[in-house]
Amino acid sequence: MQRKALKYVYDMKAAAEKIQRFIADKSEAEYLASELLQSAVERQFEVIGEAMGTLHKADPGVAESIADYKKMIAFRNVLIHGYATIDPLIVWGVIESNLENLIKQTTAILDDV
Repeated sequence: MQRKALKYVYDMKAAAEKIQRFIADKSEAEYLASELLQSAVERQFEVIGEAMGTLHKADPGVAESIADYKKMIAFRNVLIHGYATIDPLIVWGVIESNLENLIKQTTAILDDV
């Protein structure tokens, strides 16, 4: 794996772990009530999507080995360009259904190097 590609995988893992820390011990209701928390989480998802898009350009094989890589890029685009229509419940759903798997996959890639 190219050194640049490794950096993008690391950035995705770090951003996902930040989200995990941000929401630790938080309920859905607490997340929905906190603009600060929502903004912090959305920013990290932007980082994940941007890193994934750049990783796909640098090393498509590595990017494609991560489940839902296209959805991560698309989600970043929604957060950036569709900011006025972001539904915090959808973001919470992405956290609950995808975050742990992303951390596992990026950890496995980094451990394999």
